[in-house]
Parts: sequence; C-alpha cells; structure tokens
Amino acid sequence: MDGLSVLLYLFAIVSTLYVVHLGLYLVGANFYDIWQFRWRNRFPTRARRKAARAHRSHGPGAKTIRRPIETKGLVTVAISAHNEEKVITRCLESIRQSTYPQVEVLVADDASQDLTHQLVRDYIMRHPDMQLRVYRMHKNIGKGSALSTVLRRYARGEFAMTLDADSILRPDTIANAVEYFNDPKIVGVAANVQIITEPTILGMLQKFEHMVGYRSKKTYSWLNCEFVVGGVASTYRMRVLREVNFYSTDTVTEDIGLSTKIIHRGNRDQRLIYASNVVAMTEGVMTFRALVRQRFRWKYGSLQNLIKYRDLLWNPSPRYSLSLTMYRMPMAVLSEFILLVTPLAWGYTIYMTLTQYDAYLIVGAYMTISIYLLFIVWFDENLTTRTRLHLTLYAPVMYFVLYVMDLVQLISILRCLVKSPALVTRQDTGSTWVSPKRIGKQLASIE
Repeated sequence: MDGLSVLLYLFAIVSTLYVVHLGLYLVGANFYDIWQFRWRNRFPTRARRKAARAHRSHGPGAKTIRRPIETKGLVTVAISAHNEEKVITRCLESIRQSTYPQVEVLVADDASQDLTHQLVRDYIMRHPDMQLRVYRMHKNIGKGSALSTVLRRYARGEFAMTLDADSILRPDTIANAVEYFNDPKIVGVAANVQIITEPTILGMLQKFEHMVGYRSKKTYSWLNCEFVVGGVASTYRMRVLREVNFYSTDTVTEDIGLSTKIIHRGNRDQRLIYASNVVAMTEGVMTFRALVRQRFRWKYGSLQNLIKYRDLLWNPSPRYSLSLTMYRMPMAVLSEFILLVTPLAWGYTIYMTLTQYDAYLIVGAYMTISIYLLFIVWFDENLTTRTRLHLTLYAPVMYFVLYVMDLVQLISILRCLVKSPALVTRQDTGSTWVSPKRIGKQLASIE
C-alpha cells in the first residue's frame, strides 16, 4: 500500500467519524429537548419563596474555619477574581438582578494588585441588602485553591455556583439551575456558556465554536455521559463538593478536574447534566496569541484528567453508564488523535482539488458545515430573532474561519506532545494564575 492510499484511508476514516458525530449531535440534541420536556413534567418547579431569609454574614476579615451550617434552598455563588477591576462590578450587578431570592455571594480575591478588592467593598456599601462578602488571599494561590478556600470555610448554601469574574448571568439563571436539583440523582449542572458578541473575526470564531460545542452537550446529557463541566455558572450540591473535598490542584483545569472527580464515583445514581436554559455570558479572548495560550491550557488539562481517570475507559462497572465508559471516554481520547490526522485531511483535499480540477470535496464540506451552523443558530432557544438574523449573516463565511480553530487545536495538541512526560507526573498547579485581558463591555441585555 503506497503513501497515497494510506492518506486516502485516513481521510476516509476521519470524514466518516465527523459525519457520524455530526448526525449524532443533530439527533441527540432533539432527543434532549424531548427528555427535558418530560423531565419538567416529572419534576415540577419548586414554589418560589417570596423573599430571602436574612442571614448574618461573616465580615471580610473573619478568621473562622468552622464549617458553616448549610441553609436549605440557599445558593452560594463563588466568584474567583484576580485583577478583575474592569469586570467585577458588572458580574456582581448581574447576580443582584437574579429572580432567585436566596443567594449569597462570596468573592475570592486572589491577591489582586488592582482595584478589584476595593470595588467589591464599595459595592457592598452601596447594596447592604445583598448577601455579599469578599475574602482576600494574602498571596496568589490559584483559582482552584481560592474557590476551595471560600467554599470550605464560609459557604452556607445547599447549592454552590462558581463564576469567573467576567461572567454575566441572566436574571433567571440561578433559579433555572436550582430547579434541576428537584431530581435527587442530579448532583451537578453545567451551564450554557455563550460568548459576548464581538464583531471581529476572532470574536465570531469563539462565539460560533461555543454554540457548536455546547449543542453537543445536549447529546451527552441525553445519553448520561457528561463529565466535562466548565467553571462558568456550574452548579453543584454542596454536600457532594464536601464529599470530594472540593477542587483538586494537580491539573491545570480545576473545573474539569472537579467534575471528573465527581463522576469517577459513579454516574448511574448521581448525574451531571447540561442545562440549556442556565445561561451565562462570558468574554472571549482578544488576540490570537491569547487564544492559543488558552486552548493549550484547556487541552493540557483535559489530557491530564483523561490520564488521571483512565480507569473510566472501557470500565464495565455497574456504577457507570455504558455510554460514559464505552463511548464518551473512548471518543474523548480518539478525538485527540484525530487532531493529528487533520493536516493529512487538509493535504488530501487540496491535492484532489488541484489534480482532479474538481472542488467537490471542498464544496461538499462547505455546504455541510454551513447548513449545520445555520441549524444551530436557528434552533437555539436562547437567541432573539434579531440575533439569529445577525449570526445568519456570518454563517456563510464561518466554515473558512473555523479552520483557524482547527489550527489552534493542532498547535495545542502538538505542544502537549512535547510536554507529554509532565502529563503523567502531575504536580500541584494551584500556586498562581493570570487572568486574560478583559474588555469590560457593558451590556444593555443578555440573550
């Protein structure tokens, strides 16, 4: 078998996998919508309390480390912040507008050197009715460690939602998240994280990529094989967080590490799900270099957790669903290898187009992806008609722009291979962290 034949077979395998997954995401997302409708009928909404019960807060300088008494129905929103003066007030204001009455907010100020701490203190003074406290770390200990510290020592909620400081919640986000816990099997809820629209190539690239990625989570929830829960507006039962001892700091993605650690205990009697109506907005990165740095961190952390919890792969234990151990985990590993074949697929497409004077491969791929993107835009239940029309105008060119993300992912996996020895010998990564540059745009509304 010559080199061209090998290239052909590799391209055919990759293409088949992408087509199968594309079809599965399309079908699975529709079944998710049906499942969610049936779930809502089975677990009706809790009656809303008319007002939050007053709670005595610990002052910012409180020294106690005793475990607080959890209050039923109370949601503790923990915000990680390091040099977030551009966005922290915007984040707090979105929480204050929440329709859910029982909320306490804990800001983990991880040794910020800017005005973050002072802005939070000023916000407390302006809104004394809000259960808001800020705790400043004496040194930069890292996002996972900072969140674990405030949750372990000061959280009093039955549920805990974590936020990045650049996040913005819709008024109904917290209330929608809490509803899912009417099902006793659900222990964690992943939010529908959307990128704040920036009319730039990089901004639209991230927006469409998030929409595609989060639609796939509908399928994973329907199949009960979700194990990746991001840190933006993720919500957990506080009891479960205490049982797993909060965040681990031996991988660079503490959020994925937490959700995988929880699901490692079993996912038949305790489920992690994605909730499309738990909407949070977040900022995308501003430069290509920052995007490469961000995606390398995500890729590296994902591989660390896949290796750390490798016993989930092909595990026949009745604690786990077969969809998790026989499908989701193997595909998570296989997808990384598919990235390495991507340049071969590009090369084959260009070769066939130039030698056969026929662009059917490129045209076919373009039509398939463009129709899929339009399908996602027009069936997103959280977008307004105006936004759908706006994104529809971008969809015809996004096929070519998405190749930029393919390149970023390829660079990330190659960098991970260079650092492969460190993937196995994990070390504590919670010592420091650096927040990306923020835009700090003020939004009139959240879609």
